[in-house]
Amino acid sequence: MRHYQFLNYRVALRVREPERVLFLAVPAKVYQNFFTGELAQLSIPEYHVKLLIFDPNKEVIVEWKD
Repeated sequence: MRHYQFLNYRVALRVREPERVLFLAVPAKVYQNFFTGELAQLSIPEYHVKLLIFDPNKEVIVEWKD
């Protein structure tokens, strides 16, 4: 249900702070295991999801996907 939380939060944020851009932060391993799949690759642009991919061990951002 976390994806619904993200989408609902984005809607609520758009009402209160329409200039703010929301990114979904995803660990690199999760991105590689899930977000590179066919359904996820179709869903990301469909729902206009912006991703911030990070390495939790190194505590660094690996990639921004806008």
